[in-house]
Amino acid sequence: MANINHPSPRHGYDMDLGDDALNARIAQGMGEVERVLLERLSQGEEFITDKVTHLAVAGGKRFRPLMALLCSEFGPDTASENVVKSAVITEMVHLATLYHDDVMDEAERRRGVDSANSRWDNTVAILAGDVLFAHASRIMSEIDTATVAHFADTFQELVTGQMLESLGARGGDPVEHYMKVIEGKTGVLIASAAYLGATHAGASQEVVASCQRLGAAVGMVFQIVDDIIDIFSDPAQSGKTPGTDLREGVFTLPVLYAMQEDSEAGRELRAMLTGPLQTDEEVQRALQLIGQTNGRERALDDVNAYLAAVNRELETLPAGPASDALRQLSRYTVDRVG
Repeated sequence: MANINHPSPRHGYDMDLGDDALNARIAQGMGEVERVLLERLSQGEEFITDKVTHLAVAGGKRFRPLMALLCSEFGPDTASENVVKSAVITEMVHLATLYHDDVMDEAERRRGVDSANSRWDNTVAILAGDVLFAHASRIMSEIDTATVAHFADTFQELVTGQMLESLGARGGDPVEHYMKVIEGKTGVLIASAAYLGATHAGASQEVVASCQRLGAAVGMVFQIVDDIIDIFSDPAQSGKTPGTDLREGVFTLPVLYAMQEDSEAGRELRAMLTGPLQTDEEVQRALQLIGQTNGRERALDDVNAYLAAVNRELETLPAGPASDALRQLSRYTVDRVG
């Protein structure tokens, strides 16, 4: 069975996928992704390159490139040049969204370093994100027009998800709104990584479509789990300060479910959460109240439903080390909750 360890915060890839040959191929592919990523981002004027490489060299999981490489295992051209380029594109686009998100959220830290907007200013951070999109677009054009068209759709979905989050539920069901937001902000890019990896490895249309659906479900699992960790994690283990989203007035799935509960804790929570929380004491009280509800359990029910969708797709994909690794990777994502 694969033993998925938390990736190194600096090097991005450190895992045993349960098969020596697969380990060797993925390690080689991830190394090539890293080389191409930094090579491309280092092109241009120095006053630009130090900005656009800022978060790339800080580390990160490189989860999207990993999905692309694993799904390329279902085609005859595993880790081909275009597969590697596709993996690089997904990481560049992800990085670009982080620059822009940090501006919108007024974040001060990212990946253990100062955020770009904190180190420089909002204008520099926004423009650095734009340069990342430019680099990604150039690589897309080197592959084929179908890849450009695919990413046009992906961009639109990403922006739609971000816009939905900014607008709020507008009187609609807040849980449905949350799901649409994370489908756009997280699910679509992981789905795109899986799609492009399988496509440029020459997999069949059926396999490509299954990989895309699998990636979308993995993305939902990934984001909901992150949101559960934000509320319930032990800072000593997760390295995160619980309640970060609450401080910003962002109500994620476990919080929304907790607020729906017809209990004393649910009622007090609804009265408290009319906007961002101002003090540490308010955050701690909100976290206590959420812990007294079934918000965590209901959010985990949704996680397990998406995990079941991942497993259904894996049943249709060719059996072997890659499908085993994807199953274990998905399971590991859930196990992070503890």
